[in-house]
Amino acid sequence: MKPTTLATLLTLALTAICATAADKEKDDHDHAAKAGPTGGRLITKVEPHAEFFVTRDNKIEIRFVDDDNKVLAPAGQTVSVIMGDRSKPTRLAFAQQGDKLVSDQTIPAGDLLPTVVQIKAGADGKTVTERFNLNLADCPTCDYREYACICDHEHVGEEKKK
Repeated sequence: MKPTTLATLLTLALTAICATAADKEKDDHDHAAKAGPTGGRLITKVEPHAEFFVTRDNKIEIRFVDDDNKVLAPAGQTVSVIMGDRSKPTRLAFAQQGDKLVSDQTIPAGDLLPTVVQIKAGADGKTVTERFNLNLADCPTCDYREYACICDHEHVGEEKKK
């Protein structure tokens, strides 16, 4: 291999490593696992953060929260959820009810549902996508359901949280 080619490859590798380190330094959020104010899963990829919560009647509520977990009224955000069987997915739309968005229908039957949540921050905002398995089982070691679990244990059907 020519010395110039080797030098170019080395430079590219170091640039990629430095860019990754710089991105991590820019991210000043606390990524320690924590649940939302009503015990739901926090989606931190979007600002303000969103809490995904399944109610007793199997509807989904989305609340927007600040970094201190204080609920903020929706401000033009739109949310859609696709979940369940891939051959016949359930598509949920949301309407505002007070300080939250509530799904137009209930979630499909099952305890482990592939879920895709899309949140658009506003008319000009970028759509943020969050994918996870909605595990409705109770966590054996914390007070939340598995989809919102804040402990560091193996989750059925999911990779270990980091």
